[in-house]
Amino acid sequence: MARQLAAHAPMVVRASLALALVCAGGAALAADGVAQLRQFVSDTRSAEGDFEQIVVAQSGRKPQQASGSFAYSRPGRFHWEYERPYRQVLVGDGSTLWTWDPDLNQVTVRTIGDALGATPAAILFGSGDIDEGFVLAEGGSDGQLDWVEARPRQTDSGFESLRIGLKGGRLHSMEMRDNFGQTTLIHFTRLQPNPKLAPDRFRFEPPAGADVIGELPGAAGGAGTAPAR
Repeated sequence: MARQLAAHAPMVVRASLALALVCAGGAALAADGVAQLRQFVSDTRSAEGDFEQIVVAQSGRKPQQASGSFAYSRPGRFHWEYERPYRQVLVGDGSTLWTWDPDLNQVTVRTIGDALGATPAAILFGSGDIDEGFVLAEGGSDGQLDWVEARPRQTDSGFESLRIGLKGGRLHSMEMRDNFGQTTLIHFTRLQPNPKLAPDRFRFEPPAGADVIGELPGAAGGAGTAPAR
């Protein structure tokens, strides 16, 4: 998630033991990252916390840094808020995605539909069946995190690859590379699983005077731009 929600994990252990022990131990370790991810997705129906984000362009220009907070309740409900370097709010209410830019006082409205199924956001906000949208493989360990490589099953998902870092069964980091060579790194500095979240956390009303781009839920006619009242 840069100014959009995205739009947008090496474990190699060798031991000088008997061959049978090496093979048995290697198999157990190799399953660790994917097993942790599946367990996390299965057990964590909701969460809230804070994140830091870095976007690195293929051109080599200066990385863009951002930070903020988030909350989600599956499926499809989330509140993702950038606080630095500028504020931007993304809210999913289960059927509609609202993106608000306070500086412009502009709200973009989109239908979520099945869009989460094959995007990195599905890890957090999707239905919970991660294997439907991704092919998972072990990414090894760097001594701190166990990594999982997740490749989208859909060829038009908009991103090329995804690495997910876990520690002790808890989601810690995500690295996403899109089809334009841009890499987004998200580090979850705080993640509280299954908190009590107020239902209105995932509701959004366009602020007075805001320009609304897209079709408001329940509105007739095609998409367009209309001021909020």
